[in-house]
Amino acid sequence: MDSPTTPRRVRLLGGEVDLVSPKEMLGLVDVMASAGGPAVIANHNAHSLFLLRRSAELAAFFDDADLIQIDSTPLIHWGRLLGLPLNAALRSTYLDWRDDFWRLANERHWRVFYLGGAPGVADTAVRRLAQRWPNVTLAARHGYFDPTPTSCGNRQVLDEIAAFDPDILFVGMGMPLQETWVHENRAALTRGVIFTVGAAFDYEAGAQATPPRWTGRLGVEWLARLIAQPRRLAFRYLIEPWSLVGPALEDLGAALGRRAAQPR
Repeated sequence: MDSPTTPRRVRLLGGEVDLVSPKEMLGLVDVMASAGGPAVIANHNAHSLFLLRRSAELAAFFDDADLIQIDSTPLIHWGRLLGLPLNAALRSTYLDWRDDFWRLANERHWRVFYLGGAPGVADTAVRRLAQRWPNVTLAARHGYFDPTPTSCGNRQVLDEIAAFDPDILFVGMGMPLQETWVHENRAALTRGVIFTVGAAFDYEAGAQATPPRWTGRLGVEWLARLIAQPRRLAFRYLIEPWSLVGPALEDLGAALGRRAAQPR
């Protein structure tokens, strides 16, 4: 794999994102994992940007992240409208890069630990993934424990992760809990590349239906999810985006400033 370069970071809707494609991201992860880490790979979408100004812990997590992916086609469209060098190839979400990730993990014989999900779900995902990618060493632990940093349950989870010695740590406890947990425990996570991946292993276990991938490319995956789970997601997809009007106006002002500063 070609040696990756450090991606450019830009500000959109109140948050910072890196202009990095899934292929480039995996190249960086390959280098980070070879070095032993630790490193944190985050991602922004409309939901995270809504929560960002409402949670100091979430803001601190993104401030410390080593790489921030764009997990939103509408966000890419917005950046292009502002004149930033964004394109559809920069959209990066687990369901789109998972096969490339697991192929790389299989080639590198990585150790992958998954934390999150209901009891039994991640174990099912591990069994399925192990059948397809036999060179990957997998372990999982459900997310039903007291995440308070000083709790006995949290200490046990950290000890279990340390004993496994992962190259990759997937944390899938839902936003913002997963990001808060990573931020609060980062000092203890001294090994591996850490991803926050939401319901990734729910999909791998078949516990949650995978939206058609064309919906993501068209920027309507949110609609497919809303139709599938209207009660849970109505506020997220129909109300939360309106809170981004203020940051959008700030983006427009910054774009106009850049345009005015260009030589004529």
